[in-house]
Amino acid sequence: MSKLSIQNLSLTRGGAAVLRDISLDVAEGELLVVIGPSGSGKSSLLRCLNRLNDIDAGSIHLDGRSIYDMPVTALRRQVGMMFQKTAAFEGTVADNIAFGARLEGETLSRAAILDLMAQVSLEAALIDKPAAELSGGQEQRLAIARALALNPSLLLLDEPTSSLDPIATNHVEAALMRLREGSKLTMIWVSHAIEQARRVGSRVLLLDGGRVIREDTVSAMLDPEAGDRRALAFAEGDKAGLQG
Repeated sequence: MSKLSIQNLSLTRGGAAVLRDISLDVAEGELLVVIGPSGSGKSSLLRCLNRLNDIDAGSIHLDGRSIYDMPVTALRRQVGMMFQKTAAFEGTVADNIAFGARLEGETLSRAAILDLMAQVSLEAALIDKPAAELSGGQEQRLAIARALALNPSLLLLDEPTSSLDPIATNHVEAALMRLREGSKLTMIWVSHAIEQARRVGSRVLLLDGGRVIREDTVSAMLDPEAGDRRALAFAEGDKAGLQG
């Protein structure tokens, strides 16, 4: 059974079709990278998976259960999400990491917070530092730790490194790759950086006009010499500065 199964999903907003008849299965522990030009529906698809967008037709099942049969709060414990730019909450790094658990009536011990920080390569000395003083890369890794505090089984990543410099991007990528190595955490990663997709992905989904154009392995889709011409054409557009 797939970790995530999407069947015939359609979404309209303001009378316009955003997603059209999307069907997709994602295996447990897989890292699926979603690519496509601006307006192709990448972020909208992610937002459907934790019910930030409610679909018009089709179905979404997580571990065999419809997400519409689950309370939204329970769903969002299982399906964490990171955005392009995640604002830190007021308070310390520890306060931020414990925020979601606190909303659920749970208390994270200092040891648990330090363990989460270690998982995302945040130095232990930062635990009592005001979160507002973190660098951009540290703030994104803090957001990962905050999502992990709720022990999700699926992590949605909406261009989490698009606003970061190359060094910070490498730190965030490395933290996420380490998380995959020791767990069954499933990830869906929207990216407009084709080189990043080559580095991190196991499979690629190409969207255009709200439709699935193709899904395949990274090598079949993005090999510079033998990949999919449509995906590689998008890659060339990305290099020219197009936003995905």
